[in-house]
Amino acid sequence: MTDAAVVGTGPNGLAAAVTLARAGLDVALFEANDTIGGGLRTAALFDRDVPHDICSAVHPMAAASPFFRQFDLASRGVRLVQPDMPYAHPLPSGQAAAAWRSIARTAEHLGSDGPRWTRLMTPLAARSEAVVDLLLSQQRAMPRDVSAALLLAARTLTHGTGRSPFSAEPARALLTGVAAHAVGKIPSLASAAVAMFLGHLAHSTGWPLPEGGSARIADAMAADISAHGGVFHTGHHVRDLTELSDVPIVMLDTSPKEFLALAGPRLPTRYARALRRYRYGPGAAKADFLVTEPIPWTNPLVRQAGTVHLGGTHTDIVCQERATARGERVTDPFVLVADPAVTDPSRAVNGKRPVWAYAHVPHGDTRDPVDMIRGRIEEYAPGFGDTIVASRGLSAANYETYNPNYVGGDIAAGALTIRQTLARPAMRWDPYRTPLPGVYLCSSSTPPGPSVHGMCGYLAAQSALRTHHGLRTPPDLSPTGKELT
Repeated sequence: MTDAAVVGTGPNGLAAAVTLARAGLDVALFEANDTIGGGLRTAALFDRDVPHDICSAVHPMAAASPFFRQFDLASRGVRLVQPDMPYAHPLPSGQAAAAWRSIARTAEHLGSDGPRWTRLMTPLAARSEAVVDLLLSQQRAMPRDVSAALLLAARTLTHGTGRSPFSAEPARALLTGVAAHAVGKIPSLASAAVAMFLGHLAHSTGWPLPEGGSARIADAMAADISAHGGVFHTGHHVRDLTELSDVPIVMLDTSPKEFLALAGPRLPTRYARALRRYRYGPGAAKADFLVTEPIPWTNPLVRQAGTVHLGGTHTDIVCQERATARGERVTDPFVLVADPAVTDPSRAVNGKRPVWAYAHVPHGDTRDPVDMIRGRIEEYAPGFGDTIVASRGLSAANYETYNPNYVGGDIAAGALTIRQTLARPAMRWDPYRTPLPGVYLCSSSTPPGPSVHGMCGYLAAQSALRTHHGLRTPPDLSPTGKELT
């Protein structure tokens, strides 16, 4: 008999399954796609020897997450490769700003703003584990480390209201580029919190890439699930929860929109109304390139970076992100770029290498982004187009077709606002339990939200184990851990 079913095998569905299987439950996983992984998929798009990350490529959360801390990817053969320069930001003037793992080196590079960067990031980096545990929590209880919470809150309030302490453009643009990872209006409290979180991680656990591609993380999780009796059903699209009516626990790694479709009229009116009111944010449009050379950035400093932010000045980025959040198309959107072989040389094979890039676009945008992203890169790397062997674009609208959790291309699975972070996906003390007995949401539309950290699935599985089995101590997730009996 199946004790638990998991619908969707993104990082959170896999984390839920790992946790439930480690607790001794018989777990079945259902995936509509032919391959597991969701945002962790890697595929050879143009050349069988060159893997491309279809969704996420760089994983600061995986390096920091409490779930992956316990799961211990390194002991399972997954190497997270760290760039010495996590990110860089070229400017229209030809200058470039950069963040190294070392705060001191970053501060030296930023000149007169260096001491301000040091004062901003050093306390957060020194308390990084406490900051991570706070933000990657269920966010329903008093923080264990109040001083870390106050430290983060003070910085978020300052930057969320647009009061930048920096006097020169390089530092201002550098931090604003990180804030733009929130994919929404800047400045805002949500974008400031993202800037503080991701910004300090660059100086603590880093912004690594999994050697060989993001699918290595999904493969390690799948291997652990299988080792503990879990069974995968790929190419199986669950269309109605009645298909799983005989399973005591059902974990849904789905968006609220998809949950509404699965549940039909069985959801109580008030809860269904809350899910329909759930807001989705701007979209991401993806371009993949197969190239023959490293990206020829004009400023040689940028060639060392694991991730590159293309948005121009602080003011430029603010204007781009505000317009995109309003649903307006811009010709020069904010773009994130990674040349994975800079950090992981194994990704360059026989003179060919992948380039990964996202553009921020309005929700549901239908434009093929290849030309737009290529042009954006060539502003700072003339000649890039001459190195391209093949390319593929995925519009924001098509991203939802590829992965229904990305509604309108929203890879954050819901607009990142302070209110919606606290009421994600609805205002409930236990955000994972739904009104349907035994049915739980475990996607990025639940706390703590988007990115590859597994905590939504891990926390949802703990909720199910408490409710159905009275287990208040989470199972051991380490490679040597045993099933609970």
